[in-house]
Amino acid sequence: MSKMFDSYSSLASALGAQFRGHADRDWQEWKESHYYETAAEIPADAARAWVSRQKLNYGGIADKKALEHLIAANVDQAFFEEIGRLSGLRRLELEWPFLGTDLTPLRALQGLEHLSLDSPRKLSDFSALAELPNLRTLIITNAKKMPDIEWLRDAHHLEVIGIEGAIDNPYKIESLTPLAGLRSLRAFLGVSSRLADRRLMPLAQCPKLQYLSIARCAPRSEFELLHEARPDMVCSWFDPKAWGKPVLS
Repeated sequence: MSKMFDSYSSLASALGAQFRGHADRDWQEWKESHYYETAAEIPADAARAWVSRQKLNYGGIADKKALEHLIAANVDQAFFEEIGRLSGLRRLELEWPFLGTDLTPLRALQGLEHLSLDSPRKLSDFSALAELPNLRTLIITNAKKMPDIEWLRDAHHLEVIGIEGAIDNPYKIESLTPLAGLRSLRAFLGVSSRLADRRLMPLAQCPKLQYLSIARCAPRSEFELLHEARPDMVCSWFDPKAWGKPVLS
């Protein structure tokens, strides 16, 4: 059994980077080639851009129709309304903090495939996210007002779901039951999360689930049951050696 896990850690890390969309991310390239102080500096034919809101420096970004991948930080509702007019977006990363109050502008982004949302402080209703037909990856971090994940119950189009907390503020998931049976789910990411019912077995009902990255939020017996039911799945807590390591609080 021990030999089986010899390269397990590197496999889990590789899958984590893949499913988060970071496997081919070169941050140095982004900083040097795609970061702009103002939206006005973005070339009309640019497919990628990274902008952090400072006062009204985002003005005019709605005219950058060639954008397919946007990283935006400190986004308020006015900035978000402009982003909602970028109909060509395929990937949108809303970095810390997201200050929008209404997700309705996303409904116009029918081609969006990847969405990450960091620290949405003012939102409690996330149901609009489940209505994006081409969305495949959805990662939400530190959603302090999100009451539960019931709105994901019928999100059969999603392949990657991340519901994560902050290092100093874990997000409490009441239950994973809403995810049970999701037909397309390949990865669930739950770093810095707590699981109120401490049950993992609902995930065994996701036929395509390959990768689970989650805090040690359930008893060892639950991880063992899930591993027995789904030996094809990769999770660092399936490795017996992982249980001898200290857990970061």
